[in-house]
Amino acid sequence: MNTSPATDFAERLLEESGLTSSHDPIDAVLVSIFLEKHYRLNGRLGRLATEKDDTFRLKTDAGDYLVKVSPPDEAEATVEFQTAAMRFLESAAPQLPVQRVKPTADGDDSVTIRLNDGRTRLLRVFDFVAGPVLAQTSPDAEQLAKAGAMLGRVDVALKGFTHPADRRGLVWDIRHFHRLTSLVQYTPNPEHRRLAREVFWNFDEAVVPRLSDLETQVIHGDFSPYNVVVDPNSDDHFVTGVIDFGDTVRSAVIFDPAVPMANLLGRTPEQPWRDACAFAAGYQRERPVEDSELPLLPVAALARLTLRALLMNWRAERAPERREYLLAHAKDDWTNIERALAVSLRDVNAQLRETRHGHA
Repeated sequence: MNTSPATDFAERLLEESGLTSSHDPIDAVLVSIFLEKHYRLNGRLGRLATEKDDTFRLKTDAGDYLVKVSPPDEAEATVEFQTAAMRFLESAAPQLPVQRVKPTADGDDSVTIRLNDGRTRLLRVFDFVAGPVLAQTSPDAEQLAKAGAMLGRVDVALKGFTHPADRRGLVWDIRHFHRLTSLVQYTPNPEHRRLAREVFWNFDEAVVPRLSDLETQVIHGDFSPYNVVVDPNSDDHFVTGVIDFGDTVRSAVIFDPAVPMANLLGRTPEQPWRDACAFAAGYQRERPVEDSELPLLPVAALARLTLRALLMNWRAERAPERREYLLAHAKDDWTNIERALAVSLRDVNAQLRETRHGHA
């Protein structure tokens, strides 16, 4: 069967992002042996649900740790890039609450596990950041602005960071969105397909002509409400942890705040852009967005939310046993996309300008 260039590109990107393959979960006993041998750590190991890698919470008498074992198909250079970004922030901006990497007893950042089939996986240990994540709270506009300001500070700090693997291909990187139209075929609902095509059209019109001249650098890539640990009772230090650098990539800087904005769309149905604009206002306190790039921010946020819905539907096609669960999750995204699209982009841009000046 002949496939189109667009389909070929999407398949390659999905494969490079580690979303097309599966692996057996790693044996927790083996992980415990490696932790004792290389980190001198003993304790209770509990598995946590994650997208690709094997993740555990290790409870010891001295404190808790997060343990990650990379998928066997993820390049070691990619894992090392993620770790290097965290290390860079630790030294360049030690005041930021970025999750810390725990070295091995020999001072290394990771340990290589060799599988029976010859493939390798990297085991890493991080400090465990306790507390609720932003998604588990009901933040007001000022708290959302504080979360936005934190991402702004992270991006300012990352500006000088480079790594040989920072240009990796990642399906979640919004700069590839316009080349992923082939994903629409996996969306069963005709109305959802219509919404997706409208978002693709907006992206083609507004963002694609500008892609080559947007300011780029290494970004966090997934500052979602599930990767931001907060203290809802603290006025001064609302964000207490920035975690999960698994989607770190070199891309357009405005795509970084677009990710959390996408997650906040439609949270308040009557004003679907309110929370996203509050986050953007805080972000711009620390890292102002160029006037020429500001109108691209809502288009990029819609693209990210649409991409997530499309990928949920794509996964449902590949994993029939999880189809009901995945389609139910995608349905919420389509509802929020529809709400967000009901507001004209001109009005959203006016909101962005107003909230920016209101928080200046």
